[in-house]
Order: sequence, then structure tokens, then C-alpha cells
Amino acid sequence: MDFNVKRLAADAGTFLSRAVQFTEEKLGQAEKTELDAHLENLLVRAENTKQWTERIMRQTEVLLQPNPNVRLEEFVYEKLEKKVPTRMNNHELLGQSMIDSGNEFGPGTAYGNALIKCGETEKQIGGAEREFIQSSAINFLTPFRNFLDGDFKTILKERKLLQVKRLDLDAAKTRLKKARMADARAVVSTYTDTCSDAEQELRMTQSEFDRQAEITRLLLEGVSSTHAHHLRCLNDLVEAQTTYYAQCYQYMVDLQKQLGSSESCVYHPPLSPVSFPSSFSNNNRSSVSDAASISVPTIPVSASLPNMSAGLGSATASGGFNELRSSNSSRKARVLYDYDAASSSELSLLADEVITVSNVPGMDSDWLMGERGNQKGKVPITYLELLN
Repeated sequence: MDFNVKRLAADAGTFLSRAVQFTEEKLGQAEKTELDAHLENLLVRAENTKQWTERIMRQTEVLLQPNPNVRLEEFVYEKLEKKVPTRMNNHELLGQSMIDSGNEFGPGTAYGNALIKCGETEKQIGGAEREFIQSSAINFLTPFRNFLDGDFKTILKERKLLQVKRLDLDAAKTRLKKARMADARAVVSTYTDTCSDAEQELRMTQSEFDRQAEITRLLLEGVSSTHAHHLRCLNDLVEAQTTYYAQCYQYMVDLQKQLGSSESCVYHPPLSPVSFPSSFSNNNRSSVSDAASISVPTIPVSASLPNMSAGLGSATASGGFNELRSSNSSRKARVLYDYDAASSSELSLLADEVITVSNVPGMDSDWLMGERGNQKGKVPITYLELLN
């Protein structure tokens, strides 16, 4: 018990000495041992690494899971060391809704079939997103979090210990300075013994400070290895993103082809050879331009129904178009209704405008070459009416 009391008193005295030294340094009444420039730079770099690692990790978490409530739930489950319940992501929810609605409208209908195909693609994208999030969490977020929770906490611990050793060193310097001043004013041998004790204490504290500074320096230099590791993790993140976006792109390209092939089998004749109101036609053109591959399809002449030939007039088989092809001349034609070009080789049309059309050898029989001023491109004959 006596030993514990003495140890407690010694610890309290040491703590009080550090507090006094720290206070005097803040007030400018005591000298402070400065760390060498290299060590200071290493400390600054480590602090910057910690701050930017936290910021990058936080923003990556927002990217992978934009919903803050879900992120909070995942954090709670992680702290409780429990598995996060599996839930459908937004793409999968949208896909399921599309599939359910498509089945409701009927898979045999054009709209229902298209909804089912879009829903299946959305669920594929949802699965790719789930794989991307899992890969990014393992290969990118986990190493960043391990640095903050492991290596950097060790650096903080050793840096605080270095600060304590520095305070002890400066306190020993202060006591030696006071002992020498007292020794200079007195001739009693006790003062000389006090000075000797202070010098011995200074040597001990200096040795402990140097050893702790070396330990801290080695840990701080290890931040370079951390940067190299984080660089590899960054490459893994980029690779995961590349794979994810490539998968999404391929899924959508395949979906466009499926919808295009399905749509090309359906004929959409105009209700009448008149223009729609401008507001409607503008909305229609904007919606079609957003999905170029699902634009109004070209209808082959052979696909026209016999009982519709009278309604289509001279814009259908034989007649003026056959004469135009055989003569290789050009004629004026009126556009029956709007057409949005599906590629750069086609010419977009507006209802009721007049353009010049001509035949080009080798061109498909369902198409003519149309000209409007300096603009030129293929146009479907089912959208045209030749003028006399």
C-alpha cells in the first residue's frame, strides 16, 4: 500500500509538472523544444491524409447509397455485428413494377411485351449495381476504413506520447536551468547535488524523447505505403465502375434492339394527312429523340394491307413512285406526317412540308433520297405523296 501511494504521488507530480510546462509554453514563459522540419512535414502529411481519406470515404458511401436513412441503418447493423437485411434496389423495384404491369396488360400486346422486356433489363441493371456496390465496399471502402481505424489511430497514440515526452524534456531543461542559477548564487554542496540530479534527469528525458521521436517518424513514413495501397484501391474502384457502366450500356443496347425489332413488326399509319397541333408534335418529337432507336419505323410496301391502298393513294405501290424509279429523275413530294430520322443517313420530316425526292441506284425500294435546301438524306416513301 505504501508503494502504491508513493507511485500515485510520483505520477501526480509528473502530471502536474507537465501541466505547468504546457501552461508556461502557452503563456510564452517557458522554452519549447521544436521538432525537426522533416518530422513536422510528416505530421502534416499524415493529418492531411486522414482528413482527405475521411472525405473521400464519406462521399463514396453517398455515391454507393444515396439514401441517408439506409446508410444509418447499415451503420447500426455494422456496429451490432449483424447482417444487413437484403432489399431490392431502385432498379430492381422499377423492373418488378414494369414486369407486373406488363403481365397485367398482357404479354401478347405490344405495350405489355415491351414493359416486360424493359423490366427484365432494369432488374439486370439492378443486379449489376449490387455487384458494383459490393466490390467497391470490399476493395475500396474497407482499406480506407482500416487505415482510419488502425494505422492512423496508432499514429495518434504515438504522437500524443511524443508530446508527453517533449513536455518532460522541457520541464527537465527548466529544472536544470533553475538549479544552475541557484548553484551560481550559493556555495552549499546540496545545490551542486541538485544540479547533478537535474542533469541526470535531462539526459534520461532526452533519451526517451529521441527514442519516441524515432518511433513516431517510422510510423509517419509508413504513410507513403498507405498512399501506394490506396492507389491500388483506387484502380480497383475505377475497374469496378468501368465494368458496371459497360454492363449497363450493353444491357440497354440489347434492350433497344429488342424493342426495335418488336416495333418494326407493327404498322402505325397516320390517322389523316394533316398536321398535328404544334404542341403535340413538339412533344412527340422530343420523346422520340430521347430514344432514337425506337423511332417510327420504316414500313415496307409489301407490308401494306390491300384494303388500305386507296387511302395511301399515290404514295404507295406502282404509280408515280415506279415512274420516278425508272426515269431516275427528281420530283416534288409533300410530307404526309412527321418523321424523325433514326440515323445520320436519314432526313427528318415535318408534316405538310414539300421536299425534292429522287431515286438512287441500289437503294432499297422502300426509300428515296430526299432534299431540303442543303439537307439531304433517305426518307421512307410511305410518308410521302408525290405532287404533279
